[in-house]
Amino acid sequence: MQNSASEIEKKAKLEEKANKGLIKSLKKKHPRNLDEIFQTAHEYVFQKTDCLACANCCKTLGPRLSNPDIERLAKYLKIKTVSFISNYLRVDEDGDYVFKQMPCPFLEPDNKCQVYEQRPKACRDYPHTDRKKMQQILDLTLKNSYVCLAVTDILVMIRKSNGHGI
Repeated sequence: MQNSASEIEKKAKLEEKANKGLIKSLKKKHPRNLDEIFQTAHEYVFQKTDCLACANCCKTLGPRLSNPDIERLAKYLKIKTVSFISNYLRVDEDGDYVFKQMPCPFLEPDNKCQVYEQRPKACRDYPHTDRKKMQQILDLTLKNSYVCLAVTDILVMIRKSNGHGI
């Protein structure tokens, strides 16, 4: 099933009030097992999630590319680093390298990534719901729910898990 950006945003908006309440609660209580709570929900949701049916993150979000990302991708594409930068990247308002345009230039029509094995770290880590120190990115997680249906599902699962461990 294809998930359009508008369908993802619609579901996020339906859950927005409750998810904002969850985030507020998690910020206040600082649960010790917050990383474990997110990790468990992440694993469960992503067992049922087909990212290739959506790829909204690849269509709408411009990842920050680090120097190692740039060097690895240039090597993989068999071009000089300076050529990779001039062909694909621009410097954003924060001084970071990002793709010149979105969708990602390496996104294929079937939503597969041409450089999947070499993709930037930001792409590897997205949507960041299985990382350590989730307390630091709760606002980003709420924001990501508008891009990734799985994030909305993770937040709903945590919300409905009988007090979500806090």
